[in-house]
Amino acid sequence: MTQAKYKKIETTLRQRIIDHTYPLNSLLPKEIELAKEFKTSRPTINHAIHNLVQQGLLEQRKRLGTVVKRNKIQQEFTHIIQGYDQEMENKGLATRTDVLYFQKIMPTLKIQAKLKLAPSEMVFKLVRLRYADNIPVVKVITYIPASVSPDLEKVNFSTASLYTELEKRNLSVTHVVRKLEVKRASSKIAKALCIKTNDLVFYFHTHGYTNKDQIIEYSIATYRGDLNSFIIDLNR
Repeated sequence: MTQAKYKKIETTLRQRIIDHTYPLNSLLPKEIELAKEFKTSRPTINHAIHNLVQQGLLEQRKRLGTVVKRNKIQQEFTHIIQGYDQEMENKGLATRTDVLYFQKIMPTLKIQAKLKLAPSEMVFKLVRLRYADNIPVVKVITYIPASVSPDLEKVNFSTASLYTELEKRNLSVTHVVRKLEVKRASSKIAKALCIKTNDLVFYFHTHGYTNKDQIIEYSIATYRGDLNSFIIDLNR
């Protein structure tokens, strides 16, 4: 089925917002200008813009016009242990995961220390780029001791949840320790997340443990600073 023209325009405008062709807080070109550019009618342009307003990427202001904005995604994993897909779906966001790398490797000394491994032990290294509503939100590099579940290499992590797969193998992550840093994006991270080099990113280190206090995961997650906020829920 041929994609409706307004959807194609919506996709193009969304990409221009993501790659900063239309900078944050800037005015979107007028509908009549966009209609001329895309060789279509103003109602078609209006339909595309309306959808982007509903998605929180644009805001229509009286006597001013349509302004580029981005609603930050409130991430709750700082106080709740759950998979990315589940958290995003709870917020009504469509998810996608691209697996950039998945191999069994010999870890560096640093990763050996993080996972408390013997010198000869191998790990699975899993690198994923994760999206919400087709916008890249976070790049995650995860290391898992290969000895705990050798059959993990058969899993397609573009559709499967790591935490669910571990749970199936009686290796549920029941406790995590996270460390947060705020850094400047490298050129490699910037390219993956569709941001500019040196933009601010949230950089989380995570150690995941089973209920037997067995370390099962070490992850480094880099979140876009412009799209994410984090909830810290403390009780006394």
